[in-house]
Order: sequence, then C-alpha cells, then structure tokens
Amino acid sequence: MNPTFLQTPIDYLKGVGPNRADLLRAELGIHTYQDLIHLFPNRYIDRTRYYTISELERNSSDVQIVGKVTSLKMVEGKGKRLVATFKDDGGTMELVWFRGQKWIKERLKLNTVYVIFGKTNYYNGNYSMPHPEMELLEDHKKSLRSAMQPVYPSTEKLSNKGITNKVVNVLMQTLFLEAKSHLHESLSKPIIEALKLMPKREALLNIHFPQSQSDLAKAQYRLKFEEFFYIQLQLAFKNRTHKTKIKGYSFEKVGPLFNDFYKQHLPFDLTDAQKRVIKEIRRDLGTHAQMSRLLQGDVGSGKTIVALLSMLIALDNGFQACLMAPTEILSVQHYNGLIELCKPLKTSISLLTGSTKASDRKILHEKLENGELDILIGTHALLEDKVKFKNLGLAVIDEQHRFGVKQRSKLWHKNEFPPNVLVMTATPIPRTLAMTVYGDLDVSIIDELPPGRKSIKTVHRYDANRLKVFAFIRDEIKKGRQVYIVYPLIQESEAMDYKDLMDGYESISREFQQPEYQISIVHGKMKAADKEYEMQRFIKGETQIMVATTVIEVGVNVPNASMMIIESAERFGLSQLHQLRGRVGRGAEQSYCILMTSFKLSSDSKTRLETMTRTNDGFEIAEVDLKLRGPGDIMGTQQSGVLNLKIGDIIRDNDILKVARSYAWGVVKDDPAFAKAENQIIRFMYAQMVKFKNIWSYIS
Repeated sequence: MNPTFLQTPIDYLKGVGPNRADLLRAELGIHTYQDLIHLFPNRYIDRTRYYTISELERNSSDVQIVGKVTSLKMVEGKGKRLVATFKDDGGTMELVWFRGQKWIKERLKLNTVYVIFGKTNYYNGNYSMPHPEMELLEDHKKSLRSAMQPVYPSTEKLSNKGITNKVVNVLMQTLFLEAKSHLHESLSKPIIEALKLMPKREALLNIHFPQSQSDLAKAQYRLKFEEFFYIQLQLAFKNRTHKTKIKGYSFEKVGPLFNDFYKQHLPFDLTDAQKRVIKEIRRDLGTHAQMSRLLQGDVGSGKTIVALLSMLIALDNGFQACLMAPTEILSVQHYNGLIELCKPLKTSISLLTGSTKASDRKILHEKLENGELDILIGTHALLEDKVKFKNLGLAVIDEQHRFGVKQRSKLWHKNEFPPNVLVMTATPIPRTLAMTVYGDLDVSIIDELPPGRKSIKTVHRYDANRLKVFAFIRDEIKKGRQVYIVYPLIQESEAMDYKDLMDGYESISREFQQPEYQISIVHGKMKAADKEYEMQRFIKGETQIMVATTVIEVGVNVPNASMMIIESAERFGLSQLHQLRGRVGRGAEQSYCILMTSFKLSSDSKTRLETMTRTNDGFEIAEVDLKLRGPGDIMGTQQSGVLNLKIGDIIRDNDILKVARSYAWGVVKDDPAFAKAENQIIRFMYAQMVKFKNIWSYIS
C-alpha cells in the first residue's frame, strides 16, 4: 500500500492552481489530496426532487427545476443586474445576477435544457431565483453529484474569492475520479465483518456523494467508528507501553506506617468507594510499572485521605512522596491537614511555596536530598531545578488540568525512574470526555460522600428577593454559622467586575454593620499576604461573612461555613457554580447555596440554574455542561488536539465511541505487536499515525 499519491500537494489537482491552493491552505488547512478527501460536509441538501414552476410555494426553501433560458436582458436600476427568463412546462420565472454578469452572459446557452438550483423569491405575482446554481442537464446526468447535495465548511474569504460550495464539489468530483484506485482499506477484515461496516472506498464516496439517506448513515457510522478507533488505539497502546516499558518503583509491602494509621488513627470510617480506590492504587503500586492513575471525586468526597494513605505506602517502602497543588492557599491547606492527620506518626512533612524564605529553603533542600524529609507539599515551586529528592517514589498532583504537560514532566525527571503518579481532580470529567482525553490513564472514581454529610440545598432567587435572602443570612449567623458571598470575575472586564465586588461589599457592610458583624474581603487584586490574612480571619471564625471573587473556588475548607450566595449566577459556567457550591457542606450541619440572578436569562442560563437546583451529582452536572459548551471549551486549549475530530462528535456519537474503544483495547490486549496477519493493516496505519500525528493524514 502506497499512500504517496494522496500526499500530492493540492496545487496539482485540476481546477486548483497556485492561488486557490494558497487559499485552501490558509482557510481550511488543506495541503494535500488527502486533506481534501477528508474535508467532510457539514450538512446535506436533499436534491432528490425536481419541482415545476407551477408547484412553487411562497417560501424561501431551496428548490431544483429543469427548464430552458429563453431570453436575457440587462436591467438598469440602483445597480445593473442581468435577468434571464426561465421556462418549463408549468410556467415562467426570472433568474437574476447582481454580479459576474459579463461572465454569465458569455457562457449561458439559450433554449438549452438546464437544471437550476437555489432559493426562490416571490414579488408582484412572479417568482425569481437570485444567483442560481446551473448545470446542463446532460452534465447533470453524467456527474458524480448525488441526490443528497453536500455543503462543505467554508469561510467568507473563500466565498469572496469565488471558491463556492459548487467549486469545492467539482474539485471533490475531480479528485475522486483520479484517486479511486488509491483509496485503500484501513480497518482489519474481522472488525469490518463483525460490525458489518461499509468498505472504506464506498464510505468515502457516500460521505461526499450519497445516493440515499441510508447510504449516508452507513458511511457516517463507518468513518466515525474509524476516527474513534484510531484515537482509542493510540490511548490503549500508550497505556500498555506505560505498564510494560516504563519502569516504576515497586512498593512491595504495606508496612507499619500505613497499618498503624489505618487501624489506630483514621479520623473516620472510609466509604466503600474510598476503600475500592485504595485497593486499585495498592494493586498499581505493587507492580514494577509506573502507576499513572486519575482519581476523580466530587468536592468533599475524601480524596486527600486516599492520597495520604498512598503516600504512607511509599514511605513504608523507603521512598519519599510529594503533593503539588495549583495555588498557595490550597498547598497551605493540604499541609495543615496532613500535619494534623500525621501527628501520631513519625513522619517529616514540609511546605514549599513562592513565599518560603530563602533560609528555610536551604534547610528544606538539604533534608530533601539526604532523605530526612518524607513528604513535601507545595506549588509549582516543587518543579524548580534546585528541588532534588533523594528517592521520590510517589507524586500526587491536585487539580492536574491547571498544570501544563511540560511542568508535569519536570517531576518525572527528578529521579532515575519516573515516580508513580496519582492525579486528583474535583472537577468531574464527563465519562465520554475522560474516555477520550484521559483514555491512557487508569481512572478511579470516588462516587459517594462520607456518612453524615448532608446534601446541600440549592435554590434560585431573583434580585427582587434580596431582603428575604439577607434575613436568612442573619438567621444562619445567629446559629453561629458563616457565609460566603461570591461575585463574578470575568477576565474581559476586570475593572467592571472589581466595581461589582466593591459595590456589593458596600451594600453588605451597610446591611451587616459592625461591631455585630465582621466581614472579610478577598479578590484577585490583593497582595498574596493580604489575601492570606483575610482568609485566615474567616477560617478562624473571626469574620462571619466572606465577600469574594472566584479566588475562593478551589480548596478552602471551612466546615463552619454553611451558606454560599452566588451573585449574578447567570454569568458563571456550570462547573464553576458546582465548584463554588462545594465550598460549603463540609460540616455536619445543613448547608445552602443561593443563586442570585436578574430576570433577564438566556435559555442556556436557565438550563444551568435548573440543573444546579435539581442535582448535586458532579458527573451529571459535567454531562450537561459538556452538552452546553462542547468538549473544547471544557478541556481548554491544552487538550484541544485530542478533540479536533473531523467527523465524530463525542457527545452525539457516544455509543460509537464506546464500541470503538472496546475494539481498540481488545486488539491491543490480544495482539499488542499487531503481529497477526489480520492486524497488518492496523500496524501500517498506526505507524503512519505516529509519523503524521493526525488521524486523517494517514487513514487511507
């Protein structure tokens, strides 16, 4: 099989040439024949029906008519236009061109049968069609063009330069006539037969020129399956390579530290979900392969205790551990929490952040290198070259999506072998997305909250109900509780949002006056030390109300805070609303989340608010969020490469994704070297994939 023909630069295709090639490259990323053949249509126009002029309705839908041009004239007015009289057996209508008149006039043949296609207008009892697509009937019968007319992705620049949908369609026909013999199968025979998939060549022909809805559906299924299959194959192969080739540190025993803590000092009983996850981690750590596990759990589900127990296994086997968090506040909180939990144990724990003094750093670096320090907790400061471990065996990364790939890889190089890695996130990742983006990681999920935790009651209130909300705040404070009031912070307009926060702070100060009430304020413009001071006042209970922007979204743990008020809740995304709500409900008391909005709400905002008031399930919320925002927005630019799908859609095509995943992982498990005769085609494709780093650059 030789894919070189399809790697021919697009310039050489008949009808393209250097100027059009430059435009196709710049606007649609089409560099080769291969790229063009994998420019899949966005939608299709049904051209199975031919209308007569007498059947036309007064709407502006697309219609197709067979008839003759009987006369042509130029009409003067606000601008010149070319008008043709078009006749069929049922009547007469006008065809109108406002531009390109000279070119059209020279090429139109009078009294010759054409097939015209376009939107109709109705004015003064007559129908007209501006700028129709026209094709001689004899060419129409011969062309590859199908009854289902494809509409391709385009841009304003392409349209302005004359590369219309019709032009792309003609280029596609030209390419197919040239490339037919170069379109080879790209899936193994057993898979095609098991799933009754349409052959590759047929699928490509029917995606561009479908003869029926049924053929189109089969072609789409085949190509979507293939796209998902090769993404999943890559992830499955990466996962297997990880487990077989990348040597990790094996923790062969569960020793006294783990057992003593588990049996004597656990502050509460673990949930079944926590026990299950610890077993999964234990199993990983007992092998000689590097652990690479993603731990998902909603806010307050008890991920930290799982992380600590995992770190104690590392310590029992003579290794060090570290925990890296995205912010100083969160690092300090982890540090304080672990120091408290480890009091009865003989372990040495230190904290390293940007605020750590140089003199303290020197001592810390020495202890880390000589092995006196067991656990190091910190921010990005852990990644500095000066930070050297004696033998780092386990790295725990909290909220990993906030760290870039290069940053994380620095941790891998702190040792001869990379440490075992446990990645934690409180941002529930929809299962569909986790399957695609984190498909190479082993995933553990803590899907139950600790006993005694009460579900947070969430309500939506309009600004007009503010006085009742204030009365409710007073009642909660009288019970000795504390309250968060959060204002939005949207990057485009920090000045405006800062004003929102300050206006809010003033109105809260007027309503809840000193000395009866004390208020903390925290926002992004404050110095780190001032922010920390205000946070600590709230944590210690010196203030009852915390007025803040979303800086408190991650990590602050105040069990006594029982109420979260989110102002302008319509300006927040679903996952952010869920994260903010998770700041309360950490104690045994009933907690509340009140979403304040104006009356003007978009349909998406209404869906978000309805979802928040209906459920506390982070995974259900994440699925709704995925449908509203799409995968790219949720993962951010960091993961967008994985999600640049040409034809598949991980939300709508979730069923196909699951089938593709099971087949891809099955192939890698059964024949990891792709050595069987039936898998030679997959072996070739995988090699091309690694070479070109783009699914549709090699699948042909």
